Amino acid sequence: MATGDQDAAAAFVRRHQARVYGLALTVVQQPALAEDVAQDTFVKAWRHAATYDPRRGSASTWLLSITRNAAIDAIRYRHDDPMDPDLLVALLTVRDEGDTSDDTDTNLALRQALAELPSEMAAPIVLMTYFGLTAREIAARDDVPAGTVKTRVRRGLQRLRERMGVRDA
Repeated sequence: MATGDQDAAAAFVRRHQARVYGLALTVVQQPALAEDVAQDTFVKAWRHAATYDPRRGSASTWLLSITRNAAIDAIRYRHDDPMDPDLLVALLTVRDEGDTSDDTDTNLALRQALAELPSEMAAPIVLMTYFGLTAREIAARDDVPAGTVKTRVRRGLQRLRERMGVRDA
């Protein structure tokens, strides 16, 4: 395979495809994404076949290491349903007294409490919890100092705790 032999590459793929796909599926938990990871793994193995050193381990160990790393990268960079942060904030903070969805009482109470917060407090909380943004990233996005974002989040979370009846430990 390292010399560009297509028959050798095809045999290599047939020999290892089940294990590669199985490991990818175990890590990513989605069949379509696991197929992408498996394909990416074999492309990387083909491109870097010349770097394989049999003294460091078997070919299957080398290949499964590539698979594991590719699967972790796929999870890290996956965005199933990208959504505009402002739209998510709006959806989560809408007050709807007649909501008959399957939300649990706690989820509904939390959404209502979040809706009662001023938007400058609710928005950074949502951006941090749902999008994983840092205070610095939110500050740059909203053109405010990072300290202001931190204060808004701290005060907003304090109000949510009070509204939800959560006592500080």
